[in-house]
Amino acid sequence: MDTLLAPSQLSDFEIKNKLIMAPMSRNRATSDGLATELMATYYGQRASAGIIISEGIQPSVQGQGFMNSPGLHNAQQTESWKQVTRSVHQKGGLIIAQLMHAGRIGHPSLYESAHQSVAPSAIVAKGQTFTPNGMQDYLTPKTLSKKDIQTCIQDFVNAARNAIEAGFDGVEIHAGNGFLLHQFMASNTNTRTDEYGGNIENRNRFAIEVIHAVVNAIGVNKTGIRISPNNPYNDIEEVDTAKLYQNLLSRLPKLAFLHVMEANNREQTKQLRRQWQGPFILNPHKNDSAGVVTAKIAAKVLKDGLADAVCFGALFVANPDLVQRIRVNAPFNELDPSTFYGGDHRGYTDYPTMQSA
Repeated sequence: MDTLLAPSQLSDFEIKNKLIMAPMSRNRATSDGLATELMATYYGQRASAGIIISEGIQPSVQGQGFMNSPGLHNAQQTESWKQVTRSVHQKGGLIIAQLMHAGRIGHPSLYESAHQSVAPSAIVAKGQTFTPNGMQDYLTPKTLSKKDIQTCIQDFVNAARNAIEAGFDGVEIHAGNGFLLHQFMASNTNTRTDEYGGNIENRNRFAIEVIHAVVNAIGVNKTGIRISPNNPYNDIEEVDTAKLYQNLLSRLPKLAFLHVMEANNREQTKQLRRQWQGPFILNPHKNDSAGVVTAKIAAKVLKDGLADAVCFGALFVANPDLVQRIRVNAPFNELDPSTFYGGDHRGYTDYPTMQSA
């Protein structure tokens, strides 16, 4: 446990401990994607994490996938995030902006723009999404043209610059969980016949171009990537997982970190760890019965050399003072899943600390 709580160096980041707060959508932004005072309170409460990785932030209007999710694609949104980063920094914390383009995951009824979702290919995702009119099926997305792809890459660049302007310590490019970059990488969502589809090298091309463009804009030491190998979330089938990620990692610059969302595939995680020479963050899910990430699981991951830092999700939601609770071996608050997405302060900023309890 001492290793988990010890300070460390993660690329250029001096972290107070190896507990990373995982990116988790909470849907408390305004309808036009502004960060709020309530969000500033929420993230500030959890500033004792080694690093906070924010919820997914859309880099463009077209990239939005959910109601009340925040953006970083205009001046008003950029300004609104400054209260969040200030809240975290005033308490000695670090916060990374996760840039996430949802791609085909979305529905026109979710947002004022009523835009059609986009994807590498016009293939509808199986499943449904929650909308103001109840659960509705996903709709067929629009295929991105080559010109659209270049616009999308520039959107990531602009959002990354906005993130730095807003006071974030860096950005994480989301290339997992079935969102746009992952949709290009997976064989069942990408049936293109141009240089962005077909073989593994082509399917990884979009992710590589996004990463290099962002690195050129804000620097390699401020840029990380999140992947989720073999994760079927959002109707994804990779088929060639091992070769896909071996190729991806071989073409990435030496980023600030690689963040892996493990999907019950520990051998794949070990392979990635062997290949990647830079800082490695793991959200460990060794098997179906592993449950939420705990201090015991995290300490074992670090002891086994599988990662340099470990992501915690659910425990950070319910315990703003998670680091201190682990340090003194205190009990945890009970999690309320009914308040995960949307709503007000309840189940968001009102979880008690040990001191307030």
